[in-house]
Amino acid sequence: MLRLPPRPPRFDVLIALAGLLGGLLLWGLGLHTRIAAPTVPAGNSAAWTLLPLAATAGAELLRRSWTGCGLAVGTVALVADQFTVGSLATVLMYTDLVYAAALYGPPGRARRLPAVTGLVTVAVTLALLAWTRQPQALLVGLVVGVIFFGPATTGAMLRNHREAAAAARLRAEQTALLAEMDRVQAVTDERARMARELHDLVAGHLSAIAIHSTAALSLDDEATSRRALGVIRENSVAGLAEMRRLIEVLRAEDADTPSVAPTLEGLGALVEQARANGLDVRSFTPPPVDPPPPAPVGLAAYRIVQESLTNALKHGAPGPVDAVLGRADGALTVRVVSPLGVQAGPGPRLPGAGAGLVGMRERAELLGGSFSAGPVGGQRWEVRAVLPLGEAPGGPRGTVSGQVDDDPGDTRER
Repeated sequence: MLRLPPRPPRFDVLIALAGLLGGLLLWGLGLHTRIAAPTVPAGNSAAWTLLPLAATAGAELLRRSWTGCGLAVGTVALVADQFTVGSLATVLMYTDLVYAAALYGPPGRARRLPAVTGLVTVAVTLALLAWTRQPQALLVGLVVGVIFFGPATTGAMLRNHREAAAAARLRAEQTALLAEMDRVQAVTDERARMARELHDLVAGHLSAIAIHSTAALSLDDEATSRRALGVIRENSVAGLAEMRRLIEVLRAEDADTPSVAPTLEGLGALVEQARANGLDVRSFTPPPVDPPPPAPVGLAAYRIVQESLTNALKHGAPGPVDAVLGRADGALTVRVVSPLGVQAGPGPRLPGAGAGLVGMRERAELLGGSFSAGPVGGQRWEVRAVLPLGEAPGGPRGTVSGQVDDDPGDTRER
């Protein structure tokens, strides 16, 4: 089935009409490119000029859609025009067809067209020079180059510029997209980091407050109630102070504002606070202080011990708790063992249960370490983390074992 060309753009229609009307005006004024046609009788030669003019104007309607067909029709019309008195409008419209073929045609044709028209120009110039042996043949060759080679080269150059501009825009859009993805990832990572810090700051103090407030409400003993209220006040004040320091850091505009992140040197005070809150910390083995671990490793170890003691206070059964930190094989090992709690009934899970394990796991993974948590020996709960002390960019991610939330033997809400 014959496929008709699409409707030409308005600009192409205007070009065709302008060329046709201009050619008719030149024909009416008797302005031609030659005085007489070489093969047509002089009396009828001017009328024959209108046929190539009309064909070239029709080919202009195909300059964008069917560039090859339009160029072929225009070439035939230009050759036919050489056997008449000639029309300048036909020549000008043909140069536009060559230009459009290089600009809008297929990429392969656009690359070949300047070379082909250049060879045609050289061949015609050499042929005329060999035939006439006159220097004027060089001027004819120059005219041929203006008609063929000039428009083809101009169209190809403009096409290359457009393609380069399109590629530059695409690269800019891709760069902007990657920058936006990096920004979103950075915001997500920062929000996750802030969530871990807020959880670690608040959970321990609020857990102690909840436990001792329950004891103060349930026991009708003035001394016990006063001790519980004292612990509640101490944890409330400490929690507010830590929250205030964190808010000051978040509000600070100066990038050099000192951090309030705790270090391993504060583990002793953390253990004493846990004992004051009622946790029976039987033994505590701090890590070697020399050489000090990197700041991210020290912060992660501190938070893991802090969260482990908080979980033991919230969910564990009464009994001794052991916290051991050691350095071996280029890694800092954190191990906290506490009594495994026994849930009284199938009651609802505590709000936020499991968030602490997620935070500890994320801290270990971000450092390329490993983390595990789960019951050991049937009556004890162990939290173990191995944090590499050396930098290992691009190294393997940490592994996580002990899926405590899905373990049927886990009777504590972590």
